[in-house]
Amino acid sequence: MKQLVIAERVCLIGHIVSMVFGLVGILLVVPNAEVIFHLSEIGQTAMQWSMSGGGVVYMILGTAAVFLYGLRTLGLGRILGFMLPAICISLISELLGTSTGFPFGHYSYLSGLGYKIAGLVPFTIPLSWFYVGCVSYLLARAGLQVDTKPSWWRHLCAIVLGSLLLTSWDFVLDPAMSQTSLPFWYWQQPGPFFGMPYQNFAGWLGTGAVFMTVAALLWKNNPIKFERWQLNVPLVVYLANFAFATVMSLAAGFSIPVILGFLLGVAPSLALWSKGSALSAQVEAESTINDVSVANIKVALK
Repeated sequence: MKQLVIAERVCLIGHIVSMVFGLVGILLVVPNAEVIFHLSEIGQTAMQWSMSGGGVVYMILGTAAVFLYGLRTLGLGRILGFMLPAICISLISELLGTSTGFPFGHYSYLSGLGYKIAGLVPFTIPLSWFYVGCVSYLLARAGLQVDTKPSWWRHLCAIVLGSLLLTSWDFVLDPAMSQTSLPFWYWQQPGPFFGMPYQNFAGWLGTGAVFMTVAALLWKNNPIKFERWQLNVPLVVYLANFAFATVMSLAAGFSIPVILGFLLGVAPSLALWSKGSALSAQVEAESTINDVSVANIKVALK
């Protein structure tokens, strides 16, 4: 278990460092290409690597970090029960979107995010749906006490809120990533929301809700019990990716998407984390008290 934690932490730190490195390359180096010539040979190599593969690396490391976290806290069956539907369903949505315009609108991916499946969707895109979708759903599920007070209403609210957290990240990410000096995709029919069609949000909400529903059904008879502080990793992953999108959007001059994202994504995620962590601490304390009581009874009987 200790080795698993170390590997998880290394991937998480690498994920965050890669995003920071990517921001430096996109926002500072690309607009000022002459800066590269003033760097050392190692610096030039690093910048070239960042431009050619930085986006791929940070998404692979994010996927690895969340998978290892899920393996440690949820178990292999449950993390695969989320990962496989998330990747497969999001890939189907992305392939449909890039070929037909449904459900997101008409758009195309450019280079910089890795090998394209069917020549349309970079293989890293479904991975990002998985790891951001997973942490979003776990925060919603824990904060709404789905596993301690199960009901169909709580399950439904967790799916809706998890999808909203996921979509709020896209509020901030999409305008900048499609209109930066080094764009990663472009809209063939730009929409009214800072270049994005409103249909895009419906596509994100719907796709997230579908694979979260599948995961909820697969986890139905296998409730999750988080120990104290185990929600820290989902929160860190969510906020780190939100921070990346925020810096990109603000650098592009898009402040309204950031404000909306904070109201609909960051604020709820912090509230859910706080409530979920407090509940886990309470359950842990009650379990400790019960264990002590049972031990005292056994001693008395002897």
